[in-house]
Amino acid sequence: MPALEDITASGAPAVSGAVHVGRQAMYDREGALVAYELLFRRDADALEATESGVYATSKVIVTAMTEIGIDALVGDARCFVNLTREFLVGELPLPFDHHRVVLEVLETITIDDQVVAGVAALVEQGYPIALDDFVLGTGHERLLELASYVKIDLLETPPEMVVALVELCRRYPRLRLVAERLETAEHFRVATELGFDLFQGYYLSRPQVISVPALSSSRLRRVELLALLADPKVSEWPVVTLVTADPALSMRLLAAANAHALGLPVKVSSVHDAVSLLGVERLRDWATLLLVSDLEDGDEERLSAVVTRARMCQNMAERMHLAGEAAFTVGLLSAIAEMLDQTPDELAPRLSLNAEVTDALVTGAGPLGELLSFVISYESSDLPAIVAGAESEPGTGTAAPSESEVTRSYREAVDWSTWLFEQ
Repeated sequence: MPALEDITASGAPAVSGAVHVGRQAMYDREGALVAYELLFRRDADALEATESGVYATSKVIVTAMTEIGIDALVGDARCFVNLTREFLVGELPLPFDHHRVVLEVLETITIDDQVVAGVAALVEQGYPIALDDFVLGTGHERLLELASYVKIDLLETPPEMVVALVELCRRYPRLRLVAERLETAEHFRVATELGFDLFQGYYLSRPQVISVPALSSSRLRRVELLALLADPKVSEWPVVTLVTADPALSMRLLAAANAHALGLPVKVSSVHDAVSLLGVERLRDWATLLLVSDLEDGDEERLSAVVTRARMCQNMAERMHLAGEAAFTVGLLSAIAEMLDQTPDELAPRLSLNAEVTDALVTGAGPLGELLSFVISYESSDLPAIVAGAESEPGTGTAAPSESEVTRSYREAVDWSTWLFEQ
């Protein structure tokens, strides 16, 4: 395992800035270090978290697994990662195996049937679940039968409530109790007497911020990778060629493939091996997380418009029995071309696209081209064009969507982009 101080050794690729992950240790009753909680940090001097949500969680996952490496971060210990609702219900992927990671359900998440079902599915896959800042009356009691850990805040929770929570949790034999925010010797004494299993807080150790140089990835190549992976039948060689042309993508992919958390059967030594072992689905998971983790690099309003157009194209295509993934790609790339101040015919030749997607982007031909034109007209409230598009029935041989279906497709796209950007 490389030492943390060796990560920035000479000979590393050229970098732009650095990436940071906070970690706070957890100890067992014998005082042995058994786990770390991983925390988002914007800079090396930040002792407190500055933001949360989808971006922060994605950044922690990407940074821990690829930029730093799970071994370098936590050694043989486990790592606890805070998750938002989007990860729990499957709207965003978890591209790592369950062997090294404990998934924390934040206290701010509303527990409904969808969350319970999502957590149950994660447990079925082998992921341990921790309930963060557990208190009574928030609905998180529904997850006690599924959880492996319950974290109780000894700083903010009244002593009598701590006792009640411990008594409740002891009804579930599989639960291990974690005393968090231990800031005084008295906190530690109480937690020990109450029989807590793990201990975390400033009294024992303060968070550390681990920083490593960050490679600068080509945004265009990342878009191209997403476009390639939108096709479930994509062959390996175009993906390998694309990744090897970008040192940052190559490094991240190899690190991801070699991470113990991914649970792969062998170590890999080449991009080709990594692509073969990971497969299209897991590669797409990583590409999605990389995109989300880098969203702060662009203007959120413009990025939200990009995502909304792509999703609306997909929603409408699926209602019209067209290829939803291809429609998403057409909408995505047309909007990205606008954001890059390029025309689609300038962007398309630089990407590995099939003829249907290329024709739709460059000439507006075919069902997908007509659908894209319709969606762009809808965005700009170009009513004559919308009417003409509806009369021409985008997609030969396919019934045009009704007005209510168009409106629903748009609203669903907006809702989807909202949770992605406004966390």
